[in-house]
Amino acid sequence: MSTEQLKDVREQINAIDEQMIALLHQRQTLADDVARIKRANNIALVDPRREQEVVEKVAAMVPEEERADAMIFQRMVMGLSKSRQRLRLYGTAEEYSFPTPRQPKAETPLVAFQGVRGAWAEKAAMQLFADASLTNLETWEDVFSAVSDGDADYGVLPIENSQTGGIGEVYDLLRKYGCYIVGQTWVKIDHCLMAAPGTKLSDVREVFSHPEGFKQCRKFLRGKSWDLTGCRNTAVAAERVATEGSPRYAAIGSERAAELNGLSVIARDIVSDPSNRTRFILVAAQPEYDDTCDTVSVIFRTAHRSGALCDVLFPLLSEGINMTRLESRPTSEKGKYCFFCDLECHISETRVQDAFRQIGACCGYLEILGCYRQDTPQR
Repeated sequence: MSTEQLKDVREQINAIDEQMIALLHQRQTLADDVARIKRANNIALVDPRREQEVVEKVAAMVPEEERADAMIFQRMVMGLSKSRQRLRLYGTAEEYSFPTPRQPKAETPLVAFQGVRGAWAEKAAMQLFADASLTNLETWEDVFSAVSDGDADYGVLPIENSQTGGIGEVYDLLRKYGCYIVGQTWVKIDHCLMAAPGTKLSDVREVFSHPEGFKQCRKFLRGKSWDLTGCRNTAVAAERVATEGSPRYAAIGSERAAELNGLSVIARDIVSDPSNRTRFILVAAQPEYDDTCDTVSVIFRTAHRSGALCDVLFPLLSEGINMTRLESRPTSEKGKYCFFCDLECHISETRVQDAFRQIGACCGYLEILGCYRQDTPQR
C-alpha cells in the first residue's frame, strides 16, 4: 500500500470518527433525559438485565469474528452513558471525603514489624527510617493492632512480591483495622540457605522458612528430598536452626539473619528469580500526605453481575487516571469480592474527586486507604 493510499484510508477513518463523536454526543444528551426520568420516578441507575439484552443484540448484528469487539464497544458506550447519568444524579454531592492529614512524627518514632531481628521487614523499616525505635511483634495482625491502638506509631508489612504476587492476609487486615498507607518501599530478596557451622549440603534433612520463602526458592528446592517446615518468618526460621544446632537442619532467609544467629551460609543466591523483590507498606492510624504524593490506594466492592468492574474502571479511563495494580479478595459474603487498587494520582485533584464520586455512586462502597509517594524517601 502506497503512502497516498494510506492517507486516503486514514481520511476515511477520520470521517467515520467524526460521525461517531456526533452520534455519541446525541446519545449522551439522551442520557441526560434518562437521568431526569429516573430521578423523577425513583428508578435505579443500573438495569443489568437491559444491559445484557442490548449487548447480546449488538453481538448478533456483526460477523462472529467481530462479536467480541462489538460487545466491548457497546459496554464502553453504555459505561459512558451511566457515567453521564451519575453526574446528573449525583453531581451536586459533596466532594469525596478523606481525613485531614497529620504531620509525620517529628521525634524518634516507634516502628513495629513482624518477626525477629534479621527479618526482611526489619530491613524495610531501616530503608524507610534513618532513626527509629524498632519493635518486633509475633504476627501481622499484632502489627496492625499496635498501630490502631496507638502502641506503635507506624507498622511495616509486606503486601506484594514480584514473583508470588499479593499477600492476601495483609490486604484483609488493612480492611479490618482501618489503618492508612503512608509510604512504601521495595526490598530485594536474596535468600540464602543457612545452617550450623560445619554443615554440608549433604547433611541437611529438614529446612525451615516462611511459606513465601519456599515459593521464591522453588527451583533450588526442586529434586531435593528435604522436609519443608513453615515458620512465621524467615528470621524465626534462622533462630530455630540456631537453637537446634544440628547439621540436619537448615533455614532459608537473609544473610543478616544468618549473621545474627551465628549460622553459616551454605548456599547463596537461591531465589528462582534474581530480580525478586517484596513491596512493603508503611501504615499509620491517621493519613499523612502532602503535594509530593503521587499514589492513591483504594478498596471498593462491586455488584455481583456482568460488567460491574467495568463500571468502576470507566471513570478512571475518562479522567485519565492510570491504575498500576488491581487485587481481588473474597468477602464474607459467598461469591462476592472486593478490590484493592493503586492509582497514579493525588487525592486532592479535581479529576480524582470526580472519578471517586462516580465510582462511589456506581459500586456503593469505596474507601481510600492512603495517599503516599510511590518512591517513599527515608525519613
